[in-house]
Amino acid sequence: MTVRPIRIIGDAVLRTECDPVTAFDAELQALVDDLEDTVREPGRAGVAAPQIGVSARVFSYNVDDVVGHMVNPVLTDLEGEQDDDEGCLSIPGLYFPTRRAMSVTATGFDRHGEPLVIKGAGFLARALQHETDHLNGTLYIDTLTGEVRRQALREVRRLPRG
Repeated sequence: MTVRPIRIIGDAVLRTECDPVTAFDAELQALVDDLEDTVREPGRAGVAAPQIGVSARVFSYNVDDVVGHMVNPVLTDLEGEQDDDEGCLSIPGLYFPTRRAMSVTATGFDRHGEPLVIKGAGFLARALQHETDHLNGTLYIDTLTGEVRRQALREVRRLPRG
């Protein structure tokens, strides 16, 4: 079991669009294992590869005691709206109301290259969107607007840099 350290805001890997996975090999298997081990830590709903320093389009999730992963995700069928507090392991201790779709379909692949479809609603939809954003070099604070964004940016400036 390998629980990898989480990269903190200020680390360039968090702001870089990840490379698509093209080889479903032993290296990918080890990455998925590490992501799933890392997301099993208490209080974690998702971990994307860049959060552990790897620029690959892979994430893991842990929602309602279901741990899984997705490779090369594409989000479709975004419907409805939810506006709840959201946080991020890479921006520790900060939570802000973040607008997300209420339901979403994520299509991609599993660790073996087999097609995978995950339909999520509520918190699972939020996690799928949040983790896919990480693969595009986007942090949840980038989606905030108005006074909430200004407050978030002030708070982020006070965080110690990783």
